[in-house]
Amino acid sequence: MQVQNHTFLVTGAGSGLGGATAEHLGTLGGNVLLVDIDEEAGQSKATSIGENARFVKADVTSEEEVSAAIDHAISSFGSLHGVINCAGILIGRKTLSNRGAHDLESFERIVRVNLIGSFNVIRLGAVTMAKNEPNEDGERGVVVSTASVAAYEGQIGQAAYSASKGGIVGMTLPIARDLASLGIRVMAIAPGIFHTPMVDSVSQEVQDSLAAQIPFPSRLGKPAEYAHLVQHIIENPMLNGEVIRLDGALRMGPR
Repeated sequence: MQVQNHTFLVTGAGSGLGGATAEHLGTLGGNVLLVDIDEEAGQSKATSIGENARFVKADVTSEEEVSAAIDHAISSFGSLHGVINCAGILIGRKTLSNRGAHDLESFERIVRVNLIGSFNVIRLGAVTMAKNEPNEDGERGVVVSTASVAAYEGQIGQAAYSASKGGIVGMTLPIARDLASLGIRVMAIAPGIFHTPMVDSVSQEVQDSLAAQIPFPSRLGKPAEYAHLVQHIIENPMLNGEVIRLDGALRMGPR
């Protein structure tokens, strides 16, 4: 599938990995429907991309709001060919600490946004993409979700985050098999440590320490590098049912 003249819905598109992906796809001539709960950031990013971008404020865990966003993509651009899940949140909390047991509410929220929200966007996007006319490869659509290296090497305090991202890894192949007969490919990317607002929230000293753990290149990943991998996944029809690590050979330690 080509990016140019095709339409992609990107969640978490106001900043970070989602923002870079929306911007890159727009630069390549794709139509982009940006989704974020941060209205100011999302609208600003859509405006900066230009005429081929629209913004809709939506919570990825809401069936009504995601459906409305998909409808907006159809009314604006006439079709939907791909969904890219970048919306996500993170907390650090031990299962048991001097504050007591990990609260259930925050664990549920992480799983709901990161995992259930991604599945919500996939399932509703698939309904619309299944109606597309297949291209010469029989392809009607593509899905890219964002896992994390924490799905494989979760650190201390990452039980909730790792569980949510491990769920994305676990559901990628079965969803790809579910949608194969419809010509919809399903992939996921597991980034390492990238320079995003999540990482910006910690000190420069911590950022430097994280970067030093990466074998090569020994720096934080750039959101543009994630966006380029999304482009390749879209354009390579043989990529399906797999999770690609994008981490500079990083293997996370316990802390």
